[in-house]
Amino acid sequence: MRNTLACLAILAGALPLMTAPGQAQDYPAKDVRVVVPWGAGGGTDAITRKITTIAESELGGTMYVENVEGGASATGVMEVMNSTADGYTVGALTYDSVVTVPRQGLLSSYSLDKLVPIARITSEPDALMVGKNAPFQTYDEMIAAAKDAPGEVRVGIQNIGSRTHLAMLRLQELTGTEFDLIAYPGGAAPQKEALLSGEVDAVVTSLGDFAPLIQSGDAKGVIEFSESRNPTYSDVPTTKEKDLDLQIGSFILLAVPADTPEAARTALTNAYKTAYDSDAFQSWVSDIGVTPSWIAGDDAGKWVESTQTELFQLMDEIEGK
Repeated sequence: MRNTLACLAILAGALPLMTAPGQAQDYPAKDVRVVVPWGAGGGTDAITRKITTIAESELGGTMYVENVEGGASATGVMEVMNSTADGYTVGALTYDSVVTVPRQGLLSSYSLDKLVPIARITSEPDALMVGKNAPFQTYDEMIAAAKDAPGEVRVGIQNIGSRTHLAMLRLQELTGTEFDLIAYPGGAAPQKEALLSGEVDAVVTSLGDFAPLIQSGDAKGVIEFSESRNPTYSDVPTTKEKDLDLQIGSFILLAVPADTPEAARTALTNAYKTAYDSDAFQSWVSDIGVTPSWIAGDDAGKWVESTQTELFQLMDEIEGK
């Protein structure tokens, strides 16, 4: 009996050491997968990889980015929604993930209630950019060309029903123009190929998405859908300067499955906040013209709700006319 009690005491003392991987002292116990629901080479991919690489050392474990394309980001986001809520899957959501897919309502199982935000890390306006061989090199020249030849100026958008599509529909309405809108699903990467090959005269996405082509001279921003000029590309005029009521853009929102343990969420948030504040990240986004913008926790959740409400109303107004 004395020996049995001694063995039980030893086992009882050892139990606290046999903790689940999700507990704070053990997290992370394995690799953390970060899902980017767009193709490699686009802005979301580049930004997510950059900040995750920096966050990895702070988290103290391996983090890797995986591109899961399709369905205007729905395919990759659904993988995150259906993943085990243990802190080892993170998703990088964009405008389409938060606005386009939910509003279209094509997937009954797609619900943002299945996710909880960690933080929004960027918020950047979209812009019209032209290729170096386009027959127009300014916004005014482009609008004049569209009026002279309705439906002839080719503009690459990302998806039918996406924010870039919405932006061009709104621009047409405000300027009395008609463009040939060509969809390139998959984010900014196929838009780059289309502009370089001459398939389109212009594209709509953020200036940051096209930073390498702008720096090489293969692309040029002609107008940004914002109220104030981009600090990196200060030569690009804004829609406000042209008296256009058109301000729209994208963002990157990091999120995890809804029931992810609080300890894991806190660890991920802290790691990404350290990476976000680092000189390495801040100087990098400044160089490529991306606007960093941090909102975390409950504030990020409230921001998602208000963003959906505002943009759903705008879409209703445009479709109702």
